[in-house]
Amino acid sequence: MDKTLNVGLLGLGVVGGGVVEVLARQQEKIQKETGVKIQITKCLVRVGEDKSQIAQKYGFQLVTDINEIMSDSTIDVVVELIGKVHPAKEFITQALNSKKHVVTANKDLIAQHGVELNECAATNQVSLFYEASVAGGIPILRTITNNYLADDITNVLGIVNGTTNYMLTKMLEEGLSYDEALSKAQALGFAESDPTNDVDGIDAAYKMVILSQFAYGMDVSMDDLTIEGIRQVTPDDVSFAQKAGYEIKLIGRSKYVNGSIEVSVGPCFVANAHPLASIKNEYNGVYIESTGIHRSMFYGPGAGALPTATSVVSDLVAIANNCQKNLPAPLFNNYHRKTQLLDDAHSIDCYYMDIQTTHLEKIKEKLSGYTICNQHATTDAYQVILEKIAKDQLKELVNQLTEDAEMIRVMKVIENN
Repeated sequence: MDKTLNVGLLGLGVVGGGVVEVLARQQEKIQKETGVKIQITKCLVRVGEDKSQIAQKYGFQLVTDINEIMSDSTIDVVVELIGKVHPAKEFITQALNSKKHVVTANKDLIAQHGVELNECAATNQVSLFYEASVAGGIPILRTITNNYLADDITNVLGIVNGTTNYMLTKMLEEGLSYDEALSKAQALGFAESDPTNDVDGIDAAYKMVILSQFAYGMDVSMDDLTIEGIRQVTPDDVSFAQKAGYEIKLIGRSKYVNGSIEVSVGPCFVANAHPLASIKNEYNGVYIESTGIHRSMFYGPGAGALPTATSVVSDLVAIANNCQKNLPAPLFNNYHRKTQLLDDAHSIDCYYMDIQTTHLEKIKEKLSGYTICNQHATTDAYQVILEKIAKDQLKELVNQLTEDAEMIRVMKVIENN
């Protein structure tokens, strides 16, 4: 006789509604493959929120008190889709302490409190899964956990924010300014009315924290990251990049060098030949370099009701499989080692520099000891791409150039090596 996995759903918004739809559509297939019937029995909604139509259609109970789910011993799994850190953190902790498995898509929460919550799950011998927290519909976390176990990852590059990728695509293809691209993204629903988390790189940074934990087993925090957004990207930057054979993308990068890692988010020049340069509009892509597989690219929708819901349901299927086989509840990521951050002397990259100056000859003289791959000069600006240079050397160079420049902006350059 097939088992039943009862689910308490927290939140019935866009993604929550998608989970209900995906489960209903795939329930027969999932039950046939796993021997487990996954069904939503209760759903937490806000007071005054009318979701009675969908509840009646799919046969679950609506509640406004979280304790009606937490105290229900028949509920095996809590799916948290309310977003933000609070009260989601308190709800998830309560669920784990009540010996209920948890699935969440909450990247903000996992990036900031994932270590604590995973420890709570381990203590209570239940699972905490969050595949949907990174890159929406791309199954990247479980892929790293399962398929890279016999490999060593050395570099993770990601376009993991659809809003900024859409904006940068329009700045390139339609010649829009930053403000124009943002307005278009907001009009189409790709950007929030307050786009801070997206355009300042915070959303991408949350995802890179999680990706780094899975790729290297190291617990990095937001304070360990260098984070820069796209507000300062200009049409001149985009034009120079295009002429030089690059596209500008907001890149999350996590690289491993001799036992240490460096994690950053910022606008980068990406060579046209690099697979990430082909990721357009609101789509996401994660590019992994490793010693065994070498280079792999994962591409797909980074958000949306059905893509994200599909990832959430994949976590439910993993829990169902474990329950059917009576296996101990596994941690999502068992790979852990001491965190070691890369120092500036060993962080080596190519860089683009946009130098606003009326002292061009002095600037050129100070750059004479460096290898310049590409350059463009006007009466009041000098744009260059420097060959590989250590971060500490770059900082020293910028300090020297500042004496003769009104403004200097720097972006990393990603080649297709």
